Amino acid sequence: MSGEWMGYVAATLTTAAFVPQALKTLRTRDTSGISLGMYVVFTVGLCFWLAYGIVLQSWPMILANIVTLALAVVILGLKLRHG
Repeated sequence: MSGEWMGYVAATLTTAAFVPQALKTLRTRDTSGISLGMYVVFTVGLCFWLAYGIVLQSWPMILANIVTLALAVVILGLKLRHG
């Protein structure tokens, strides 16, 4: 298995692990158990991971962080809107 394929597997698994929580939050709009501070830091961190992936031209890193960032921004928006 090449290093790039390992990156795709890692990206798929870590992004997929985030999806159930994101879907639950989107369905229920319940953000009471989510820390605003943690999500702000997490979202900013994802922006930096995406930028780093772009600098490295690492497609697994770019794709995974685009998807995870999109989900995190939606959840952060729900947290800000619904508390």
